[in-house]
Formats: sequence, C-alpha cells, structure tokens
Amino acid sequence: MALQPPTDRPELPQFPGHCIRRLQQAAVAVFMQDAEASAITPVQFAVLYTLAEQPGIDQRTLAREVHFDTSTIGSVVDRMEARGLLTRSLSDHDRRVRLLHLTDDGAQLLERMVPSVLRVQDRILEPLTPAER
Repeated sequence: MALQPPTDRPELPQFPGHCIRRLQQAAVAVFMQDAEASAITPVQFAVLYTLAEQPGIDQRTLAREVHFDTSTIGSVVDRMEARGLLTRSLSDHDRRVRLLHLTDDGAQLLERMVPSVLRVQDRILEPLTPAER
C-alpha cells in the first residue's frame, strides 16, 4: 500500500527555495546553449566582465564582486589563467596579493560573448511581461 502525502503540506513548486534553484538551473542551461562554443561558464563570464571593468583587482575582491566564495574563486582563476584568458601578478605593495588582468584573448572573448549573453538575458525574461521584467 502506497503512502499518501499529507494534504496539509504544500506542493514542492510552492517552496520558493526550490523554484529559485530550478530557475538558476534553467538560466545556466540557456547560457550554456548560447555560450557552448566559447566553453565559458556563467561564473567565468562574470570574472571576464568584472576584470574588464576593474582591471588589477585581487582575487578576494573579485570573489566579492561576482558573489562567489573565496575558496572556490582560486580554482576558477586557475582554469582561466591556464586558458590564457587572464594573468596574475604580485602586488608591489603586498607580495601576498595577486592582481588579476585580462589578457588580449580574454578581452576579445568577452567582446565576442557580450551580444550572446544579452540574447540569453532576453530569452530568460521572455515569458515575463514588460512590467514584470
């Protein structure tokens, strides 16, 4: 005999946290479809974009700017540096601090991606009315 769910509990789609997680999954999927050729994740795009706006910031500041944890941003930066998209250099004022800069390849990739990412934003918001957007 199958157990029946209690009738006083809400359905799963009524939990905001569940819906937010699903929305994030959908947004990443749409981004990855459009950005597949560049092999860049949404976090990596945020890193490129932030470094274009704030060249020479350190990893801790970058993590704060892209709302990513400081322990994980290092591996993101490692992968992007290995791909030749950014460089790290020591600060003249504090040898413990690594300053980040886009390479020419990173800047060119960002410029190629911006129109695609703008289309992705439109696709994500498409179901909403102009007032809801």
